[in-house]
Amino acid sequence: IEPDSQFIADPMPNLYFTRDPFASIGDGVSLNKMYSVTRNRETIYAEYIFNYHPKYMDKVTKYYDRTNPFSIEGGDILNLNEHVLAVGISQRTEAGAIDELAKNLFRNPDCEIDTILAFNIPVSRAFMHLDTVFTQIDFDKFTYHPGIMDTLQVFEITDEDLNVVEVNGSLEEILEKYLGRKITLIPCAGGEKISSEREQWNDGTNTLCIAPGVVVVYDRNNITNNILREHGIKVFEMPSAELSRGRGGPRCMSMPLIREDIYTESGTVKKE
Repeated sequence: IEPDSQFIADPMPNLYFTRDPFASIGDGVSLNKMYSVTRNRETIYAEYIFNYHPKYMDKVTKYYDRTNPFSIEGGDILNLNEHVLAVGISQRTEAGAIDELAKNLFRNPDCEIDTILAFNIPVSRAFMHLDTVFTQIDFDKFTYHPGIMDTLQVFEITDEDLNVVEVNGSLEEILEKYLGRKITLIPCAGGEKISSEREQWNDGTNTLCIAPGVVVVYDRNNITNNILREHGIKVFEMPSAELSRGRGGPRCMSMPLIREDIYTESGTVKKE
């Protein structure tokens, strides 16, 4: 190879979106099959970590594998609590992948997850993943983009035989039912149509929750950020002039493999 003339390996320009190639689920991981053939190379580094790193090899349960035929990406996987997992049916995650993931979760006797909520969201680049339109920012608070409300469908999966039931009700009612608490939904930019669409395009609802009630967000979404503060959320803003061009937010650029246990109001341990 002539110096300065060729790459040893082809560039992977989207690798800074570390959330997508693999995702933590409880005490295990989903090693994802990416929607794009080009991006599927990004999962190789995670495969090497879990296959060869002495700290993780043979110690971390894989609930999904990158060799499976159906695509799934980490932006569509949200741990709502220790028993409930939300997964988006989206532009990047197929229903078949959720079926396979559900089987592997429910067959594992050590897995605490007993319910999967599959959120069917519009197939659109602006709504690329579930976490671009809906994220949890506290035990009882969520941000969301109002544009999903008219078409949103939610399905419950509760056993390895894939007993799928559509769940009726508003998003607020559904979350209160499965999380067992009063829920506050905070719309992007307060729900004002033009502002919410603008801040949604800049990932106004792709918040990275680093502790209950503490989030990292893009500084350019000032309307949404101020509303979060009004709801008692501690907000850390990061510059985004160039980052937001990549069509991904702070949550997309994180992958918390090792997470501390935290305690809910009832005293039970929960991993975030």
